[in-house]
Amino acid sequence: MRFAIIGAGLAGLTAAYEIHKADPQAHIDVLEAGERIGGKLFTVPFASGPTDIGAEAFLAARHDAVEFFTELGLADSLVTPSGAKSHYFAGGELHPFPAGGVMGIPSTSPDTSSDNAQDAPFTWTPGDDISVGALVRRQYGDEIVDSVVSSLLGGVYSSTADDLGLRATLPALAAALDQLAEAAADSQVTLSAAVKTVEAQREAAKQNSSETRPVFQTFKGGYAELYEALAEHSGADIHLDAFVSAITKSGDGFTIKGGGEGTYDKVILAVPAPTAAVLLRDIAPTAAPYLRAIKLASSAVVGLRFDSADGLPDNSGVLVAVGEPGITAKAFTFSSKKWPHLEARGGALVRASFGRLGDEASARMDEDALVDAALDDLKTITGFDGREAGLSEIFVQRWFGGLPAYGVDHIATVAAARKEIAAVDGVEAIGAWAGGVGVPAVIADAQAAVHRLVEN
Repeated sequence: MRFAIIGAGLAGLTAAYEIHKADPQAHIDVLEAGERIGGKLFTVPFASGPTDIGAEAFLAARHDAVEFFTELGLADSLVTPSGAKSHYFAGGELHPFPAGGVMGIPSTSPDTSSDNAQDAPFTWTPGDDISVGALVRRQYGDEIVDSVVSSLLGGVYSSTADDLGLRATLPALAAALDQLAEAAADSQVTLSAAVKTVEAQREAAKQNSSETRPVFQTFKGGYAELYEALAEHSGADIHLDAFVSAITKSGDGFTIKGGGEGTYDKVILAVPAPTAAVLLRDIAPTAAPYLRAIKLASSAVVGLRFDSADGLPDNSGVLVAVGEPGITAKAFTFSSKKWPHLEARGGALVRASFGRLGDEASARMDEDALVDAALDDLKTITGFDGREAGLSEIFVQRWFGGLPAYGVDHIATVAAARKEIAAVDGVEAIGAWAGGVGVPAVIADAQAAVHRLVEN
């Protein structure tokens, strides 16, 4: 059996590993258009040690992911954050994030101490979807959206709350609204009651569990440990600079133009949704409109290594409110404060993030301008003068179309695209656009796709 996997990011490499595990005799070609493996996972060899410039943590509460890493022999590489809290910058000041709530959405209106004072009841039909921003603005006002909710969601999706669908990004809150509507005779609900429902569910789950695992973890040597282990154990032939231009049906198999070798029995596309739309135009053209509807956000990350950490706040980082005057960055991660294994190297390591959905300018700024903006914004927000602290290393990474924006009806859009793709026997499409932006979600989605392929 011959498999072709287009894309050597986390999704593609996981798929290759799972195929090899299921069928050690299978021939697997991984075709990567770029010059390196890993996709949006990227560990840079700073002089002080390996440093992640892409994703830098995963949700350790996902036991399936931890078990997967253990299977790969990486359990001893997992490390835990320091527990330092993050802050947000709004109105020219730093603020601690409020306790409780759901992604910054509190269980009471932020403008009053009285429950539901501004949170007027509204009609909700189970299954409805709405942007997070539209819902919270209507019930709680603009300030909480722009200062807190968008900054938190932007750290995950590089999009504002107005660009993100409730059901795809905050499924527990959507489910709570469904539950409340089903219990009410007139389907009237409030946002505050839904948030309280989620808080109660979380507390009940905590009381019923003896789990002591931290919420987040990462790899001591960076995510390179993961993607290099997957490549090593995948049994695949990995071809770099292998740009694929088209996939066509060839008898009972598929021919790949621009990088493939011969005919393949089965094909997995581990590429962004718009790229999948182009590559599937000949064999699954009806999937293209759904795939093209998924928007992508671009961003840039500037990694900064300083000789001294004196004056850097003892926080894990800062998220910036939308539209904050004079500030270009959307977030800072104080990596050496967040991760003890990085702090042990001495000095300070800071990551500055730029760009949200619709803001291509930040991601395309000149490199010197990006670095200057990072240093200036860091000083304005925290008072830490990076130039005086001794800037010893810099790395700038741009992620054009790096993250899918999970808009309203995203789940329905993905389901429709996959239904059309499923009509073509032997083809799967995977990645963050379909399975979730987090590392555990991408892995689980790739595993499920391989299971479907090898079972049929």
